[in-house]
Amino acid sequence: MAAAARARVTHLLRLLQGSACQCPTHSHTYSQAPGLSPSGKTTDYAFEMAVSNIRYGAGVTKEVGMDLQNMGAKKVCLMTDRNLAQLPPVQTVLDSLVRSNISFQVYDGVRVEPTDGSFMDAIEFAKKGAFDAYVAVGGGSTMDTCKAANLYASSPRSEFLDYVNAPIGKGKPVTVPLKPLIAVPTTSGTGSETTGVAIFDYERLKVKTGIASRAIKPTLGLVDPLHTLHMPCQVVANSGFDVLCHALESYTAIPYNMRSPCPSNPIQRPAYQGSNPISDIWAVHALRIVAKYLKRAVRNPEDLEARSSMHLASAFAGIGFGNAGVHLCHGMSYPISGLVKTYKAKEYNVDHPLVPHGLSVVLTSPAVFTFTAQMFPERHLETAEILGADTRTARTQDAGPVLADTLRQFLFDLNVDDGLSALGYSKDDIPSLVKGTLPQERVTKLAPRAQSEEDLSALFEASMKLY
Repeated sequence: MAAAARARVTHLLRLLQGSACQCPTHSHTYSQAPGLSPSGKTTDYAFEMAVSNIRYGAGVTKEVGMDLQNMGAKKVCLMTDRNLAQLPPVQTVLDSLVRSNISFQVYDGVRVEPTDGSFMDAIEFAKKGAFDAYVAVGGGSTMDTCKAANLYASSPRSEFLDYVNAPIGKGKPVTVPLKPLIAVPTTSGTGSETTGVAIFDYERLKVKTGIASRAIKPTLGLVDPLHTLHMPCQVVANSGFDVLCHALESYTAIPYNMRSPCPSNPIQRPAYQGSNPISDIWAVHALRIVAKYLKRAVRNPEDLEARSSMHLASAFAGIGFGNAGVHLCHGMSYPISGLVKTYKAKEYNVDHPLVPHGLSVVLTSPAVFTFTAQMFPERHLETAEILGADTRTARTQDAGPVLADTLRQFLFDLNVDDGLSALGYSKDDIPSLVKGTLPQERVTKLAPRAQSEEDLSALFEASMKLY
């Protein structure tokens, strides 16, 4: 790492670390007793676990036809993207559907990093098809697109923004029954096969947002590690960074009993509820797998043990963050992806500029966890130790720098782009990046420490260069 660049980043991160938030919400310790938010509304007192059924095993995809038959499905929509449509995972599903005499139609128009426009195209296909079940074969883009198609086809009178997260959309609760959806993940990152979340680029504002409701989670996730052998190494890396940040963010999110307001009706309790004792277990276990296997999975495409383990870690982290939520890395990632200029990630076969989701998330992680570490420093040190740091002599005030340095070394070892500047961003872009982060309250308010626009600006500046 260049000494001058390292010194500059360290200086910025120390400035962030030094300005501790003292508001009532963020000065609490992790207490099990409900308290009061600054607005006077009672904080929540309960959390709820929701997760898809998950079936794991090499070759399990071949059972999908029998599953649909068991569900009584008569007309099935198979969603995927044009690249995957030519690869073995989709062919395995097609063979299974034919063997079980399932009537189906294929939609292969999924966009990698979907937009509201690409969602609408899939929704229109679903409405016309009048399907009674769905199968999504692909990464998070495909699974999220299929969730949205199922939702709006099941609620045909709803306007698109009705279910989109506030403040961009109306964030209405989903009360209509949806059709069964079987998700077959082919990447090891999003954990979308477990969650009730669908993310997309809202083109008008050039930011990512999404739909979050337990009602849209898949009925069944078929986690088949054989599919991971078809992933290019860069896809493995970027997918793995998403798992890494899912685990870190959900474990360090504001505790569920400090989140406000307390819902007046259980249907209003958000899918992202804050860290909680059950999600914590999944997050920590996923992080241990990432520490042990991600580098191996990236470096050796034939390492089935490593790639299988990362495929399972994706689901583990999905269960964790799908109920606890994520915070600043993800909130800041959405404009990083949405405002992309000309950057095209290596080994991604797309015809448009693209910052892969996992990359957009992980590049801010050293700055973010330096910023948040004053709240629950023990958790930050614990995660740093899991990732390989020697924390035996570390003090609680060192938690942020220790975790940041550990993450920076992890990324350096995997030849990750040197910060946002390597993606084409400069200091001049920071106001737009901050503006794109502000609407992401669904996740940013789960950060253990409140953040001002000035804080966000400093975080983006500190993320321009990593090494």
